[in-house]
Amino acid sequence: MSASRRSGTTDELGPGEPERDGSDLLAALLDGMDAALCAFDADGVVTHWNREAERILGWTAAEAVGRQGFAGWAVRSADAEEVQGRLMSAMESPGRQVHEFALLTKEGGRVLVRTQSAAVRGPDGKPAGVYCAFSEVHAQIDLERSIALSEALFEDASWGVVLVDADLRPAVVNAYAARALGIGRSAVLGRPLGDLLPQGVEELESALTHVLAEGAPPAPAEMWVSVRTGEGEKRRCWRSGFLRLSSPLAEEPVPLGVGWLFQDITEAKQAEQEAALLRFRANQLHRAARAAAECEDPAEAATLHLDFALAGFADHALIDRVADGSAADGEGRVRLVRAAETPSGAPGPSTLSGQAGLPARYAEGHPALQCVARSGSVRAGAGDVGPEEARAWAQARQWPPDAVHALCTVLRSRGRTLGVVTFLRGAGRSRFERPDAVYGEDVAVRIAAALDLADASGAAEEA
Repeated sequence: MSASRRSGTTDELGPGEPERDGSDLLAALLDGMDAALCAFDADGVVTHWNREAERILGWTAAEAVGRQGFAGWAVRSADAEEVQGRLMSAMESPGRQVHEFALLTKEGGRVLVRTQSAAVRGPDGKPAGVYCAFSEVHAQIDLERSIALSEALFEDASWGVVLVDADLRPAVVNAYAARALGIGRSAVLGRPLGDLLPQGVEELESALTHVLAEGAPPAPAEMWVSVRTGEGEKRRCWRSGFLRLSSPLAEEPVPLGVGWLFQDITEAKQAEQEAALLRFRANQLHRAARAAAECEDPAEAATLHLDFALAGFADHALIDRVADGSAADGEGRVRLVRAAETPSGAPGPSTLSGQAGLPARYAEGHPALQCVARSGSVRAGAGDVGPEEARAWAQARQWPPDAVHALCTVLRSRGRTLGVVTFLRGAGRSRFERPDAVYGEDVAVRIAAALDLADASGAAEEA
């Protein structure tokens, strides 16, 4: 227990309460401090010495209290006068003074400490002594580093940092995270995550709940979420790490919340996905070319190219040929005949059709006719409509009823238009984008070459 000089004064107590020495309460408070503390009276005599001071230096309170300064026991004799002068100078200075110097342990070792000292004033307002709080320099530096790290994370970090409380509501948010969420830092605090993220919040809340219960996961997790922006909702991919926060003051670990750190990797993830898609499509083109090379019938080779193109690209596909075999540029409106198509009911290989030569019942402005007229690709879609309206849209264009997105690509060979290949996607897929049109054009080049070869072979046989 820490010792102190007892002045004989007592606290004022209520009626019927036993008197209690106020110094007992003071001693208990001093012993409960995490910092080492000692005090000197106006003559430099040690009056207080707590348990943390005993732990650091080894001198007990009984050995320390009553000594004149640190000379001869807690500091080297050569340094005693300077150390004592610096400590006692706090009596004449306003505020706190910070010093660093070496103290001696009871075993004779040296400990570098950082001290904060300030004057203790008596009832008359005059300096009556000095109190000195000290800690080992490395411990103080560790504390300062921790504080500096926290401040840097919440101000200048190049990734998002969010402290989420036990109710899964943001308690502290740094500038990066606020920008990523598209809302001000103060506006985020205390709000349910569902108010901040239109999509992806279930996965995030599940991860936070797991961390609170089980602890941090062994590796970061990649999560796709949607955030609100001025241009509407945008999907973002956040690589997230989680840390369970527990109170250092509790006897047993008590979760205070979760530290959520994340970085927006949307661009890198999209580039990675696009590269993987390009590799897959290039591999499909290669495999289709190898398989088509083994076909004796060029028309069969054309359907092989169509089947290989469908994997991961479209749900249905069909080939429409120009009724007279080919059309020259600027020829005007042409008739199209269905030459091949994939089954619309169940998956299966493309089948050749159109032997009867009956023209497709395409209305004016049909995407396939536009494709022939432009000699280029045409994209079309049903738009944001209900299932019945989408079905009517597809049937009006002579397509399978589940089609909602279409890509029509012209079949060109030797400067002539041979027809159109149409790729169709259902409601479960996204619309065709420009990279999809480029891939469709690559497939169309191979199909057109095979059809042109089939025409040439048929003409040679007739001759």
